[in-house]
Amino acid sequence: MMLLSVAVLALVQQPTPPPVPTLAPTANPIAKLIITPGLKVTMQAQDTLRIVATPVDSVGKPVPNATVRYFSAGSGYFEASVDSLGLIHSGSTGAFTLTAVARVVGSRPVTERIEVRMVAGPAARVEVSPRPTALIAGQHLRLDAVAFSKVGDRRTDKVTWASSAPRTLAVRNDGLVTAVAAGTATLSARSGAAEQRVEVKVLPNTIQSLEISPASIDAKQGDVVRFKFTAKNAQGAPITGLTPQWSFSPGQGLIDPSGAFVGYEAGTYLITANFGSRSAEATVTLAPRDVRRPATIVGRVPRTRFSTEEVWIHPDGKHAYLGSGGGGDVLFAIDISNPANPIVTDSVITNTRRVNDVMSTPDGKFIVFTREGASDRKNGIVIASTEDPAHPKVISEFTETVTAGVHSAFVYQQEKYGTHVYLTNDGTGAMHVIDISDPYHPKEVAQWRTDRPDAGRSLHDIDVQDGLAYLSYWNDGLVILDIGNGMKGGSPSNPQLVSQYKYDLNELYRDVEASGGPGFIRGTHTAWRHKNYVFIADEVFPASGTKGGKDASAGRAYGRLQVLDVSDISRPKPVAWYEPEFGGVHNLWVAGDTLYMGAYNAGFRAFDISGELKGDLRASGREMVHVNTADLDGRVKNTAMTWGVVVRDGLAYVNDMYNGLWIIRIEPRRRDLTP
Repeated sequence: MMLLSVAVLALVQQPTPPPVPTLAPTANPIAKLIITPGLKVTMQAQDTLRIVATPVDSVGKPVPNATVRYFSAGSGYFEASVDSLGLIHSGSTGAFTLTAVARVVGSRPVTERIEVRMVAGPAARVEVSPRPTALIAGQHLRLDAVAFSKVGDRRTDKVTWASSAPRTLAVRNDGLVTAVAAGTATLSARSGAAEQRVEVKVLPNTIQSLEISPASIDAKQGDVVRFKFTAKNAQGAPITGLTPQWSFSPGQGLIDPSGAFVGYEAGTYLITANFGSRSAEATVTLAPRDVRRPATIVGRVPRTRFSTEEVWIHPDGKHAYLGSGGGGDVLFAIDISNPANPIVTDSVITNTRRVNDVMSTPDGKFIVFTREGASDRKNGIVIASTEDPAHPKVISEFTETVTAGVHSAFVYQQEKYGTHVYLTNDGTGAMHVIDISDPYHPKEVAQWRTDRPDAGRSLHDIDVQDGLAYLSYWNDGLVILDIGNGMKGGSPSNPQLVSQYKYDLNELYRDVEASGGPGFIRGTHTAWRHKNYVFIADEVFPASGTKGGKDASAGRAYGRLQVLDVSDISRPKPVAWYEPEFGGVHNLWVAGDTLYMGAYNAGFRAFDISGELKGDLRASGREMVHVNTADLDGRVKNTAMTWGVVVRDGLAYVNDMYNGLWIIRIEPRRRDLTP
């Protein structure tokens, strides 16, 4: 104790050192940045615009020795880019944010944030729907008209209407048409220099009898019932070519101009076909759909060290492969012969940081998996032998033209052409076709890309069926290519365009921008062909989360599943949709009449897609199963982030980014429901 006291006293008695001199802070010569043309800028999509930031001092004079650089900020990088000198390359409509940074050596940088809105170019065409050919005098019919730019971007300006003979056919500015008197008139819908004309005959009202068939029908909630009308004159002759104004009441549902009706709730609906002074009615009574089913979690493979990416089931049904992300560098091989006790048997370690996609050849002898984020920039694909499915062995890779990274790859075999991998290029947005008929020596045979600037082109996923490739092209929507089907003379080495379905992502996700700000992530993410439908799912995340929030409250996914009717594959048309109340839509799988989905933080979902599809699938009572894949012991605790699902032998293998692999069985529907 004494020694301690002496030491303390000696320390206290040491002389105080002189203070270290401090340098006076240097005044920053830059007071602010003057941005030309402004902090909020509007430009045309697929154009370029120069931003100029001028550093000025406190009295407004330019600072001569300042350097200025420009950087992208936020998440609008799928739609535009900016170089270091301030030249913006707009690739798509949407919002883009950049930052101008100015500094003088020895002083702190001064920054300014610029918001750029990229809008559709001038109207090049107008589309009118429906397009009636004949109306009855005294009839009213509401028409819609939408304007599009030369590259297919939807314009939001109001279309103006006119009639060549208002005393025969009158039209209001909102598209409401009134058939006044017998004769012929031409309706015109105009936006700028673009115009669509529709010639319409107005017939005298000679309807003596009017009927709807079926007059009465029983169906289920969510069923599509198609109504037809028969109009006859006094002589009993049918009057053809007419277009009624269809309506229904009460309740929630949808009826289109062709008379196709879907009701969202059980009950009885009155269907009406109106021709002005004449109308006819029918009834439809809907019973509950009753497709909700219980689920059982059969087995689990928790993964917590890295995020979990794609899952794939080997053709033998006894082995699975599970990718990893977040620096994982690893693909796991899993024995699932006993689904209640899945066992990791081996792993493949490669320089990738992310194994985003994996798929086997049809014979199961090889698997192909993707690489994104390799430290040596040699991304591309890796091919491994799975002749021993429990122990994959790398045999080759392909990196030559896809070093920027491969997000998705699809393995497809055709008797005439051999086996090919159709993959995405993160750097260029092109589809590359790699021949792996000799998997030890893969070679590229083709590339294909949409006609738009590189800044706005992004290919996210590929599905191939019956010689047709369904490309989820982000800002370009769904693109369908002939790669061996024959309808357009295409082949793997010569892909040919069949059709495209492009839609307005900005309008569809207005609420996401309203809550999280401009520059959010949104685009066509994945597609799946089933019968005469293609299901497409959008990936949507807000630009910013909830202020002050963390974990699950900080942010969420959004997105819509759209159902496209491709019975006429040259003109895909949207007929139905699904959007969760909370969460997004991600990867899909269809087996039989069931669609399975990973819905990000909305968990795992399954839907009844039997029969004809129309309208809101969730409101129609078609959702069968929901399992929340959150795990209190997960990589991100108690939060679901369900990636997707693969279905085999009645089991759904559900991969969750935060919580590993879930093996789920959908049980038979309960029959003892209380009336």
